[in-house]
Amino acid sequence: MNRAAVFIATGGGAGYSPWAPGTAGSLVGILPALLLSQISPIAGLGLIIAVTLAGVWASSVAEKHFDKKDASPIVIDEIAGQMITLWLVPPSVGFVVAGFLLFRFFDILKPFPARQLQDNLPGGWGVMMDDVAAGIYANLCLQIALRFIV
Repeated sequence: MNRAAVFIATGGGAGYSPWAPGTAGSLVGILPALLLSQISPIAGLGLIIAVTLAGVWASSVAEKHFDKKDASPIVIDEIAGQMITLWLVPPSVGFVVAGFLLFRFFDILKPFPARQLQDNLPGGWGVMMDDVAAGIYANLCLQIALRFIV
């Protein structure tokens, strides 16, 4: 169980990247995010919820494995956040790049309530929910662009 949790939490090993593991995790998250455009919105939401809940469990276990709160190899949160960012967004290169950049911006900035979620929720919930918030902010920006700019 521990090995499976660490494998999931590290995004299949992407979290071990020597350069910017969070960015590597976000790049891995683009692949399942693109799958979302091929399935119904409800199925996509279900997949996002499933990945997020699996991430809560896996990152809770991985924190104990790495003996550190939100250790840098844990990137399942970036994967889920990237999926949220690109949900209901056209899978064009422009939107994928914009979504990637917006998600990284909000993930690093951690605007309210992202930082509070990270700091105040226990274990895997704290690991995951700040990236869920960042993904929601990034998705909202993309939805605004879809409706008013493009």
